[in-house]
Amino acid sequence: MRGLRANGSGLADAAPSLSHQPSELTIRPLLKWAGGKRQLLPHLRRFYPPSFNRYIEPFFGSGAVFFDLYGSGRLRDRDVVLIDSNADLIGCYETVRAQPDEVAGELQRLADAHAQGGQSQYYVVRDEQFNPTRDRLRDGAGRIAYTPQLAAMLIYLNRTGFNGLFRVNARGEFNVPAGRYERPRIADREKLARVSAALSGARVTLVWGSFDAAADIAEPGDFVYFDPPYAPVSRTASFTSYTGPRFHARDQERLQQLVVSLAGRGCFVMVSNSTAEEIAALYERNADARAAGLRALRVPARRAINSNATRRGPVEEFLITNYAPGGAAS
Repeated sequence: MRGLRANGSGLADAAPSLSHQPSELTIRPLLKWAGGKRQLLPHLRRFYPPSFNRYIEPFFGSGAVFFDLYGSGRLRDRDVVLIDSNADLIGCYETVRAQPDEVAGELQRLADAHAQGGQSQYYVVRDEQFNPTRDRLRDGAGRIAYTPQLAAMLIYLNRTGFNGLFRVNARGEFNVPAGRYERPRIADREKLARVSAALSGARVTLVWGSFDAAADIAEPGDFVYFDPPYAPVSRTASFTSYTGPRFHARDQERLQQLVVSLAGRGCFVMVSNSTAEEIAALYERNADARAAGLRALRVPARRAINSNATRRGPVEEFLITNYAPGGAAS
């Protein structure tokens, strides 16, 4: 494909061939997140390049692909850049990375209180502790100076709130209602330790910022995976408002232009998105996308987040790449 350099011309030495077997070290994402990719990993693994330089993920979210690559050893001795525009998400990950034991202790305290208070405890934490604390710790630029207590509260609300959503109202307050879980697993010290270890590598960088940052970071031979908020497939189906600012059609266009640019630069680019008409127009039928070697494949997925349970189920999603399965040029 256009722009990709062969081994010996800028790419790292070949990594072991990708196995479709489970990871050597299974690391489940710490947080449930709208659009999380755990159930799509069998499809995505087919498109991990066998050899690449750095790994860059501009919409980090739950980090399912990062943790999968890390657990299988694919990121050993590689630089990693993980970017997300959600200040709470990045603040929580930074704190779990630096102080996992403290977060675990606070989380156990919250789990014990939830066992006694249930949903009423959820609203106490959400309205009287979490929202006031994050507002107090937010600076003028919007960054939140997360503490172990605040990180534990976010994880607790994520594990016990409705569908694991992260949603804020017009005032920026987290407003997800309590979920209906009989015995939610809130405190998991082993998972915290594994996530902390994965994020603590000297070559792993967490960045709070827009996906546009990838334009200044990515170089030929880097593997860049984009998992943006999906374009709605209908007027009533929208996943773009769960993390705060909406991701509009013009943002999808900006993203497509960046993807085309990085493909032409010689990066291995992979994009997940819905099969909405606007995405098909940007990638399936777009001359610039075709010239950059991008192909839009339809893969089966399962939609898990919808207020109407009858509308959850099998769907198709786009998997867009500028290389064939296994990384070979097409």
